[in-house]
Amino acid sequence: MAQYNHTAIEKKWRENWAKNPINVNDGKKEKYYCLDMFPYPSGSGLHVGHWRGYVISDVWSRYQLLRGKYVIHPMGWDAFGLPAENYAIKMGVHPAKSTAENVANIKRQINEIAAIYDWDMEVNTTDPGFYKWTQWIFVQMFKKGLAYEKEFPINWCPSCKTGLANEEVVNGCCERCGTTVTKKNLRQWMLKITAYAERLLNDLDKLDWPEKVKKMQADWIGKSYGAEVEFPVEGRDEKITVYTTRPDTLHGATFMVLAPEHAMAKSLATEETREAVEKYIFDASMKSNVDRLQDKEKTGVFTGTYAINPLNGAKVPIWLSDYVLSDYGTGAIMCVPAHDDRDFEFAKKFNIPIIQVIAKDGKEIQNMTEAYTEASGTMINSGQWNGMESSVLKKEAPVMIEKMGIGRKTVNYKLRDWVFSRQRYWGEPIPIIHCPHCGNVPVPEDQLPLTLPDVESYQPTGTGESPLADIEEWVNTTCPVCGAPAKRETNTMPQWAGSSWYFLRYVDNKNDQALVSREKADKYLPVDMYIGGVEHAVLHLLYSRFYTKFLCDIGAIDFDEPFKKLFNQGMITGKNGIKMSKSKGNVVSPDGLVKDYGCDSLRLYELFVGPPELDAEWDDRGIEGVSRFLNRFYNLVMDNKDKDVKETREMVRLRHKLVFDIEQRFEQFSLNTVISGFMEYNNKLIDLAKKEGGIDKETLRTFVVLLAPFAPHLGEELWRELGGLDSVFHTTWPECDKDAMKDDEIQVAVQINGKTRAVVSLPADVSKEDAIAAGKEAAKDKINGNIVKEIYVPGRIINLVCK
Repeated sequence: MAQYNHTAIEKKWRENWAKNPINVNDGKKEKYYCLDMFPYPSGSGLHVGHWRGYVISDVWSRYQLLRGKYVIHPMGWDAFGLPAENYAIKMGVHPAKSTAENVANIKRQINEIAAIYDWDMEVNTTDPGFYKWTQWIFVQMFKKGLAYEKEFPINWCPSCKTGLANEEVVNGCCERCGTTVTKKNLRQWMLKITAYAERLLNDLDKLDWPEKVKKMQADWIGKSYGAEVEFPVEGRDEKITVYTTRPDTLHGATFMVLAPEHAMAKSLATEETREAVEKYIFDASMKSNVDRLQDKEKTGVFTGTYAINPLNGAKVPIWLSDYVLSDYGTGAIMCVPAHDDRDFEFAKKFNIPIIQVIAKDGKEIQNMTEAYTEASGTMINSGQWNGMESSVLKKEAPVMIEKMGIGRKTVNYKLRDWVFSRQRYWGEPIPIIHCPHCGNVPVPEDQLPLTLPDVESYQPTGTGESPLADIEEWVNTTCPVCGAPAKRETNTMPQWAGSSWYFLRYVDNKNDQALVSREKADKYLPVDMYIGGVEHAVLHLLYSRFYTKFLCDIGAIDFDEPFKKLFNQGMITGKNGIKMSKSKGNVVSPDGLVKDYGCDSLRLYELFVGPPELDAEWDDRGIEGVSRFLNRFYNLVMDNKDKDVKETREMVRLRHKLVFDIEQRFEQFSLNTVISGFMEYNNKLIDLAKKEGGIDKETLRTFVVLLAPFAPHLGEELWRELGGLDSVFHTTWPECDKDAMKDDEIQVAVQINGKTRAVVSLPADVSKEDAIAAGKEAAKDKINGNIVKEIYVPGRIINLVCK
């Protein structure tokens, strides 16, 4: 008998698939769009952790093929942006050159996975034919007022020398390089994602996504209900508007805090406080928002000026503190220290009065040592509101305040507009021309794409200007409206620009008249299954939803959510759960494992290491067990393929139980238990073959079809050995007959007074009377005394109660 030679078998079927593609669109099948989050082409190439997501998506795609679908399963490259540019700078080569080399290398490695990617659909975000439409989307947003310019303090990475969106700052550090983020006042392009906040929040209910991801997005959007209240500034005609979610506590507001960036911050300083105020404002500007919110020690400075509580006329000192952010609410808050931990800590530190206005059972706490933060209670020290239930007043107060003319009912969101420009070279040029007469003018659509100029020096300047600003022949142009001399925008788009819509382009990637034709969009979109890491829960997924809704609104597509179903795979880590990276020296390359054990073995092991949604620690030794399973199954088929074994009742039952168990686990995405299920049933079939003298061909064929999405090379080989004339992926997924999988006989425990004394084999449809009679007979020598009660739990136990 021939031995399982994975090298020869895998080479044979790769060549066969190249000549005879298995996933062909005949125009008749229902489509199924299964998509990986496309990678940025790292210079490090792929390690075994990268394989996991790609194997999961390929297994699922092949399963859909067997379900009779035409599967759209493309791959492309997220090749613009900081990672690619930083790598090019490190290696001392132009990013266009290093990116092309990295793409070629990773494409070679991805092909080792034997995934059914349709390379005719390939896209690359750096291709002018692609980013023409990235720029076109920006122009449409500009025309609709959703893209605008603004100068304000942004997160600044001193190492990457570029601005960062809030989402790109993790624990006060740059998401990409880990450098501590500071603040820099720069002119920025912004996208008004806040205009879509309510829809982005409400439409989460439509999505078949993990609840964890939906909650992360909902929390980031951060909808809250409250009121804006206007506090007059003592001795001035000005008012300060604060946003509060607890207007019921207005009588307890004993001080006010403004963000250091607030427009009135400097002007509120008195002669005595000006120096301290200006120093505090400067110091705060050097800290990231994350650092400011995480600082345990609260800091602040008194401006020397007071506001007037509009409800009771009390003087309220105005402070500045960096725990208040300028881009949330109005950048000013009223502080009620008796009922907020942060305000209580601040008031205690700076000796500010604390007035309790909510009390349990109406009883005031003497000498408070902590804030009373329970959601409900009775109002006290609150004038005409005394005696009211606080939870009721919280809902009614905004309306009362509005009627009194001192504020208005308001809905607020934590979501901020998206900082969309980067002061770097390697990105899509922003298609805007600055004209001294006409202002900002979009590049005419028939002149797109506005291509990135070829330059020798592309390193970041660190001045806040992009390297493009130094290329005078590119920057200097004429206004397309009035013809006057004008200048091009020199900032480039962030990496997220292309990845926010790339999934639309795959199905029509050669169209130069539209980003996707409506015909193909209607036929092939949206994405049915999207697979990728949970680290993209807020950034990429939120941005993609925003882009999709906008494109739907302007009629480019007719759906407003990009991804129907989402699956987040866990990470494969090195020893002790440490993330794989070259710098840590714990990267495991798949190349040697493929050579030693074969692609199919590595595919199965990637899934076998643990539940696919959880992180798993890699251990090379585990692949040996998977390899042994494939060898044993190969031998089982080869031993029995030429035997004329007639199916027995036990073979039929086992076959249908196999289909049922594998399909149930597959549909639940419990892929590690699918692999263990294969091993379990393989052992059962080997045992049955010894007992019956072989296994029938139909049972072997069924097992091969079930295994094929996971081990496609071996699946094809054994399908042909069993008489298949075409690809195994052109057959259909086996059906399960639940009646056929029922046991003829069942094993039932016989208990006496709750303790098992015997086991009996009974017909599966045995009556209660016959079961009890059989139980008595099996345990007759163990029965002491009289039987006072007889219990039969069908299919499980017979219990005889004796006294």
